[in-house]
Amino acid sequence: MELIPLLMFLAVGVVLLSGYPVAFCLGGVALMFGLGGLLTGAVEMSELTFLPGRLFGIIENTSLMAVPLFVFMGVMLEKSRVAERLLASMGRLLAVFPGGLGLAIVLVGALLAASTGIVGATVVTMGLLSLPTMLRHGYDPRLATGLICATGTLGQIIPPSIALVLLGDVLSTAYQEAQLAQGRWALETVSVGDLFVGALVPGLVLVAMYLLYVLVISKLRPEMAPAMRAEDARVDGVEDTSLLRGLLAPLLLIAAVMGSILAGFATPTEAAGVGAFGSLLLAALNRHLDLHILRETVRGTTRVTAMVFMILIGASLFSLVFRAYGGDETVAHLFDALPGGAVGAMLVVMLIVFLLGFILDFMEITFVVVPIVGPVLLAMGVDPIWLGVMIALNLQTSFLTPPFGFALFYLRGVTPPEVRTAHIYTGVIPFILIQLTMLGILALFPDLATWLPGLLNG
Repeated sequence: MELIPLLMFLAVGVVLLSGYPVAFCLGGVALMFGLGGLLTGAVEMSELTFLPGRLFGIIENTSLMAVPLFVFMGVMLEKSRVAERLLASMGRLLAVFPGGLGLAIVLVGALLAASTGIVGATVVTMGLLSLPTMLRHGYDPRLATGLICATGTLGQIIPPSIALVLLGDVLSTAYQEAQLAQGRWALETVSVGDLFVGALVPGLVLVAMYLLYVLVISKLRPEMAPAMRAEDARVDGVEDTSLLRGLLAPLLLIAAVMGSILAGFATPTEAAGVGAFGSLLLAALNRHLDLHILRETVRGTTRVTAMVFMILIGASLFSLVFRAYGGDETVAHLFDALPGGAVGAMLVVMLIVFLLGFILDFMEITFVVVPIVGPVLLAMGVDPIWLGVMIALNLQTSFLTPPFGFALFYLRGVTPPEVRTAHIYTGVIPFILIQLTMLGILALFPDLATWLPGLLNG
């Protein structure tokens, strides 16, 4: 009986290899095991009647309303070429310095991460817009591709991020379950906004580490990151009068979204509405808003949102059957048997999440793994905000790691023929080491994630 929850995970892994959509793999495996449990008497029908309540809970969850709004914001900024103008403006300002174009890539990647929050979209956009320019001006292809992959994954950790929205919602439920399991009825809460604030400082520190690496490389190996000539730094399509607008407008939009959350003026969902409307205004100001762009943006938003919610429904069914078989108790017993208590359990979970990041997207890991391991870790005294930021950083690292990292495949699809796969794989290694260093720093100093939320919450 105790092996059945583990067999469910194994079955999902096997079915996923068929290439069938993840949402239906999760739901289908859960239905088969649930039916088998009913036929053998291992599962009571009453344990499965909670599913309609869970589905209505998903529909009524106001935190999840931020998902389509943030997706709309990111897709609109991409379709309306706001991201392209931002990259051109930043590149023009910094390109005359050694490593300046690389610095511009990191800064623009961080801004795009804050505005889109979608790893694939950011990597592809940066690859299409910046990689040819970097190669044309003598940048080493390893450094160029490594920079683009690394900055493209910043959407996992820099708020406002879709990954943090979903992770915050799941951790909020897990935290309440952990407190109830401990017999605590005066429940403390953790919100998506708390996770946004907690991820802000680690995200900025990580960006600073990327920038420092580019500066060191440009100093020690100037042939890898040469400065551009002043006359070459003039980017096509960017006039002097539009330079300030290309930089200032996106910065104001991001400041309005994050500032309203930090100041307590708006919830993440309300701030997402501000961001979606602001992206429309930016597209109109840049004269790249028409019916075609609006149609493509709405289609893209609907596609991503539908995928998110279908995975969430499949994962809810999976976790329901998993718990009907006593899977949560099995996980708790396994963690209790590990040496080191909460530290040992945390190390095992981080390793599992890292390995799963090779084959699953952040949504599947967030909806399937976190609801199972989260309540157990939180009941052991792990801080929910710190746990959420650690998971986000961990997934970001796994998305960079060869040979399976998602960001590598995204970039490989848009690179010119002269850039080999070996360039991409070797180029990301320094950034993986930076990521692991950041994970170690955050593990040793949890206050990096918990200090600011505690300060703002009084």
